[in-house]
Amino acid sequence: MDVFSYWQGFYNDPWFWQFPMATLAISTATFLAVAIPWTIVAWRDPVSLRKYKIQQKPFEMKQFLLPSIGRIIINNIILAALLVLAWPLLKLTGVHNGEMPVWYIIIAQLIFFVLLDDFLYYCMHRYMHENKWLLRNIHSVHHRIRNTCGINGNYMHWVEYSLTATLTLVGPIILGAHIYVVWMWVILRQIEGADGHIGYDIPWNPVHLLPVYEGPVYHDFHHAKFKGNYAGFLPYLDKYLGKTYIPAYLSYLKGKQNGLTPVEIEQNELAPKKRKKQTNR
Repeated sequence: MDVFSYWQGFYNDPWFWQFPMATLAISTATFLAVAIPWTIVAWRDPVSLRKYKIQQKPFEMKQFLLPSIGRIIINNIILAALLVLAWPLLKLTGVHNGEMPVWYIIIAQLIFFVLLDDFLYYCMHRYMHENKWLLRNIHSVHHRIRNTCGINGNYMHWVEYSLTATLTLVGPIILGAHIYVVWMWVILRQIEGADGHIGYDIPWNPVHLLPVYEGPVYHDFHHAKFKGNYAGFLPYLDKYLGKTYIPAYLSYLKGKQNGLTPVEIEQNELAPKKRKKQTNR
């Protein structure tokens, strides 16, 4: 079969619009639905929430707000073009719009998607740090921002954006998932992607209800310290795949277990350094 024939009139194929294009639209809409409100919170920086800021310093709003919006637009245009090019292969996958599986199969598939994507993302993300060329030319774009807010979640090089999107589809393609299950997974993945950059560790954040997600602190420390904490959903990978936990992150968790707020944790971390400076004077 000539796969290139699938390009002929692809724009008239309802499955093209339902599978790659609708999935991209749902992905972008979900990210913005989570990112925009938290970006507004970061922009206003209310006094009542400052004790929950993970990093006690100003958000980089003026420098990166418009560039983040620009990256979202450009990256999605490029990704849409790549999806068009990949359509002959995507159409051959087992992703379908037939009969929906029973609820427990859906849950099992979503868990599989989380586990697989997290493993693949950890490997890719860590390699982007360990490979000097990739770090300098690709991944360094995302790390220009040290104290992120919601909209910064998709501020990245288009290559990294496209690779991340590709990893998201690996699980559904392997299992031949129903398109509705694919959409559920994409929504879950983008909620995590946006929430991981909001910059606040707020106890009543509704995303904490997700049983497989530990909140924005884990990835925030990756931006603050640069190396370590490479996974997405599940931090356990840093423990078992190279001991890549960030020590400051583990100290933060201990402080949080003791009932301290982020600002109190940071004050406790800075106190010994201040005493040492005073002693050396």
